[in-house]
Amino acid sequence: MAANMKVKERVAKKQTLCGALMLIEALKAENVKVIFGYPGGAVLPIYDKLYESGVFHVLTRHEQGAIHAAEGYARISGKPGVVIATSGPGATNIVTGLTDAMMDSIPLVVFTGQVASSVIGSDAFQEADVLGITMPITKHSYQVRDVHELPKIIKEAFHIATTGRPGPVLIDIPKDMAVAEEEFDYEQEVQLPGYQPTTKPNHLQIRKLVEAVSQAKRPVILAGAGVLHANAHEQLKQYAEQQHIPVIHTLLGLGGFPADHPLFLGMAGMHGTYTANMALYECDLLINVGARFDDRVTGNLAHFAPKATVAHIDIDPAEIGKNVPTKIPIVGDAKEALIQLIEQNGKRPDVSDWLKQLNEWKREYPLMYKREPGVLKPQRLIEMIHEYTNGEAVVTTDVGQHQMWVAQYYKFKQPHRWVTSGGLGTMGFGLPAAIGAQLAQPEATVVSIVGDGGFQMTLQELSVIQELNLPIKIVIVNNQALGMVRQWQEIFYEKRYSHSLIPNQPDFVRLAEAYGMKAMRATTEEEAEYVLKEALATNAPVLLDFHVCPGENVYPMVAPGKGLHEMVGVKW
Repeated sequence: MAANMKVKERVAKKQTLCGALMLIEALKAENVKVIFGYPGGAVLPIYDKLYESGVFHVLTRHEQGAIHAAEGYARISGKPGVVIATSGPGATNIVTGLTDAMMDSIPLVVFTGQVASSVIGSDAFQEADVLGITMPITKHSYQVRDVHELPKIIKEAFHIATTGRPGPVLIDIPKDMAVAEEEFDYEQEVQLPGYQPTTKPNHLQIRKLVEAVSQAKRPVILAGAGVLHANAHEQLKQYAEQQHIPVIHTLLGLGGFPADHPLFLGMAGMHGTYTANMALYECDLLINVGARFDDRVTGNLAHFAPKATVAHIDIDPAEIGKNVPTKIPIVGDAKEALIQLIEQNGKRPDVSDWLKQLNEWKREYPLMYKREPGVLKPQRLIEMIHEYTNGEAVVTTDVGQHQMWVAQYYKFKQPHRWVTSGGLGTMGFGLPAAIGAQLAQPEATVVSIVGDGGFQMTLQELSVIQELNLPIKIVIVNNQALGMVRQWQEIFYEKRYSHSLIPNQPDFVRLAEAYGMKAMRATTEEEAEYVLKEALATNAPVLLDFHVCPGENVYPMVAPGKGLHEMVGVKW
């Protein structure tokens, strides 16, 4: 009887809506609070219905800005970022962001307009094969050919984007599908027999890892972004402390374990700490939790963890054994696996000699740089930002030297404070990502640290920051070069600086002022201290142009083709 009543209630709730209104009602049902987008001809029916919908829409100044802002929003809120772009160039302008989100496992639901169904395939005005273009760079792609299917497609898209290994899902909507009318039913269950992510790890595999830990002498945990996606930071800390196992982070995993914890060894990889890289080289048990063993972490695979039994916990079975042979594979959610490991409470390994060695490496080979009178070193700039924000700011970056300095010198103590582009290494990411991050946490101090090169790729989003009066602090680490390119040319190409130096930069202070934004410049450590304090005390957007030492390099460094133990730049 109760079941029949529920059916009758659902039937009563059904109403006839056009596709555009179906989309808006579905977004409301998914509790979407903000949309990032840019209108155009193919999505005009959708934007017309948005006009009085009450849904908050952010008009970025470029579609790339929209999708990076959605990534920043998703990274900080844990909710899927939502984007709307028009057909043709609108859709192709989000390709970089889709790839970025796919590689870094960021949940997005992206709606693209498309030409009318009747002219698809005819090279109509602003037509592009969006499904063909985006199939390799999305978790799944749809094209709506029957408006009756639209509610089901949207519900599936949100489900796919946010479950298992998160990622972007695209829905391509022909213009006629946005105006066609049909019954709207958004209460149907998601049924995807071919998509059933494994979240609960196999008990026997957990037991194998417990036994391996009990026998280890030099164990180490490599923690990636999977810890953050699973909200497993508390469990990671509890397990590391329970078993007394030191922890290393990947670039995207930073914040998943407190940087000031005595068991933390730092970031691993090409620009990782000496202690972290040597720990990976010398360990006898490597427990990977939610990282994908990418080349920037492993260096030369022939020299990666050569003495270790490798255990790999990952929600995505395709990542296990892909790059590094794995003896103990555990498919499942990082939190679920760590909970089981904690409950097992296996015999704690004797790691006293191992921890003694690691602490010796920490003392002997710390991160270092030389301070010079009258010169602003970029490393010192990051240290000051960390100091004046108490290490609690949400920090977004572009890609390059400044990104690595932030990873090294901004000590993240909490999760979900670090927003950067990892796998794709996307310049222009940092500024729009800060917009999404600030909207996700309006009360947070958001600092967008960018290079002078990457900043100029998406600087038009200053207009959005000023329009919404978002109190983002934009820090330009200005070395008048494409810094990482210049560093590689110095080290590997005999200082042949082919098109990497940019001595004739615009006046960034006057540029920001043209957008109606407060801006300041600093060229020394003393000036930097003054403007940082003033900016952080201001509840409004501020741009800060820091002229840093132009020839400074990021060290330590593992050269391509070298093992993690073959770092350079670890001693004066």
